[in-house]
Amino acid sequence: MSPNPSQTHARAKGAALSLRSVVRRFGPESGPNSVLAVDGVDLEVGPGEFVALLGPSGCGKSTLLKLVAGLERPDRGSVRTDSFGRPHFRGFVFQDACLLPWRSTLENVALPLELLGQSRAGARALAAEALERVGLREAAGRLPRQLSGGMRMRASLARALIAKPSLLLLDEPFAALDEDARHGLQDDLRALWEDLGMTILFVTHSVAEAAFLANRTVLLSPRPARVRHDRATDLPSPRPPGLRLTDAFLREMQALASLKRTSPP
Repeated sequence: MSPNPSQTHARAKGAALSLRSVVRRFGPESGPNSVLAVDGVDLEVGPGEFVALLGPSGCGKSTLLKLVAGLERPDRGSVRTDSFGRPHFRGFVFQDACLLPWRSTLENVALPLELLGQSRAGARALAAEALERVGLREAAGRLPRQLSGGMRMRASLARALIAKPSLLLLDEPFAALDEDARHGLQDDLRALWEDLGMTILFVTHSVAEAAFLANRTVLLSPRPARVRHDRATDLPSPRPPGLRLTDAFLREMQALASLKRTSPP
């Protein structure tokens, strides 16, 4: 599905993303150690879209995300982003929060700006604002070991947002959290997207998570990753309170689960 630019998020500040015939293989092209992870993926994401990549564990979702991030290079095909002349930064939230244990929460969040050459004082002032945005103002001085799992992921999200990315990439960041923490972070991420308008690509193997978070879900085959279905989410945006308990949400989950079950190998 190619997005219609006129239908993208009204306040979109995000980058457009285009993947054409992308192939990624690990190891030699033939032989027992060859692993074809991504095979001929075509994907168009419009500026300001929130897209979930849904597929089984080990199907190549994370490899695809790393290709978009520039952490991997395709063996064939192309990965292009277009920020329409605006500054272009990518934010990446990994499965683990990846916080430096010797730096406070504030210092961890400020790190990307410091690496970009911002003064320490300026970076930390913006880090304090980012922590306020994700509800962690009171934890600014704590070390990572003093934070809960959910708080560490909030800090990781704040760090990814501090440079105002036009493209935010998330690799199953909430999978290890308990249900309450996971739902709270999903609510916050949706609200941040509504407010900031960046483009989001979110990797998950959870039908419920894809249904709640994304405005569009791309279903991938078992490895090697190929696009099997591309479904627009039939739910209101912004998400109303209590949506997860509604028949509409259940129907969306059932629709995604059915497509996931019937995806050809």
